[in-house]
Amino acid sequence: MANVTHLRWKLEVPDPQEEALCAWLEEGGSSAFYREADPPRACYAYFPPDQAPPEPTGLAAFPGVRLLEAETFGDEDWLAKSREGFGAFDVGTRFHVRPLWEDTPGPADRLDLVVNPGLAFGTGGHETTRLCMELLEELAAAGRLKGPILDIGAGTGILSLAAFLLGGRDLLAFDIDPDCGPAMTELMALNAHLLKGARPYDSFVGTLDHPQVRGPYPGLLANILLETIQELLPRMAEVAAPGGWLVASGILAERTDEALVSLVSHGFKPEKVLKEGEWIAVLAVREP
Repeated sequence: MANVTHLRWKLEVPDPQEEALCAWLEEGGSSAFYREADPPRACYAYFPPDQAPPEPTGLAAFPGVRLLEAETFGDEDWLAKSREGFGAFDVGTRFHVRPLWEDTPGPADRLDLVVNPGLAFGTGGHETTRLCMELLEELAAAGRLKGPILDIGAGTGILSLAAFLLGGRDLLAFDIDPDCGPAMTELMALNAHLLKGARPYDSFVGTLDHPQVRGPYPGLLANILLETIQELLPRMAEVAAPGGWLVASGILAERTDEALVSLVSHGFKPEKVLKEGEWIAVLAVREP
């Protein structure tokens, strides 16, 4: 049997270019993309055997992006290559995140979250996810995780799972991407050791106008893109309870002012901004 050859690009990607580059790579046939959590935080894009990659000259459209290495490898190396660059790490004061192939549990004083990198956005490895989890810790410590809570664009459901483990209840998570349905189910299965038979949240594939979205919600999570947040803010304002909180991320730090103005104009008063690298997360409160 002929050996099937895969292709992996190793890239240097400035944070402000990541979003646009991901979209370009996906259009060009990339089947997976991720950034290393630790410095130098290289990015990797994978192309399946039946897919010709885009012309590397197209990378010139993204300032600062460089193709560091293009590597081909066979089926027998696929698993090992896909696991490179993703190790365990701590988030905030309560969480330890590790990939499913790492068997060593985290410290006993941390919640040991197991993820499958690459299934869908939201494995804890991106700054925005970590910032949201840190804000959830603060909300929990202040007794503000009372449900119901709506997770908008939930990806794998990691933020809903984190909120549940921190004491949040009556959580509803959704995403428009059909792949996120199985990804949420798998995340629950991977963390059965923490859930002990409990179902942390309900979920569906759809939009913010879905009939399951009822409200009013004392808590909203939206780790998506700023443009999407801006589009959804009028509807978020409708379903948010007066005095309820919104954790919003997926926002580049260079667009902080724009994000805060958008929130205020729709009745969400910013309470706190956390920053890591080139990204921020905002905790805001729905004004009565």
